Amino acid sequence: MEHTTLLLIKPNATAKNKIGEIIKMVEDHGFVIDRLKIFRFDTELGRQFYAIHAEKPFFSRLIDFMTSGKTVAVVVHRDNAVAFLRKLVGNTDHTQAAPGTIRHLYGESITMNAVHASDSPENAVREIGLIFPEESK
Repeated sequence: MEHTTLLLIKPNATAKNKIGEIIKMVEDHGFVIDRLKIFRFDTELGRQFYAIHAEKPFFSRLIDFMTSGKTVAVVVHRDNAVAFLRKLVGNTDHTQAAPGTIRHLYGESITMNAVHASDSPENAVREIGLIFPEESK
């Protein structure tokens, strides 16, 4: 079944000019880009986007990081998009990520792990709506 999902290229990867390399990896794995946007999270959007982590000890560190620079949001689709993108992205901890995954190649820490990928079709819809509100109306 074909799904749409969201990839965020986080500030550490954008600062190191890895946007093109990451997008090429995604396209080379059969994903089709539907929308693309370069923006900077503000604190409010960061809090909404990562609300699931609000009570966790790393939440403020995560928000500080996500508001520290440019992020690239990429809406992609393919069969089983969520599962395949999560596999391509790799483990949150880049030191535990499989070789060849995006986080293995570009992650620097658990927080600065280069990318975010939606973890379910339902969360993809919610996250895409937050990042692209003008297209969700």
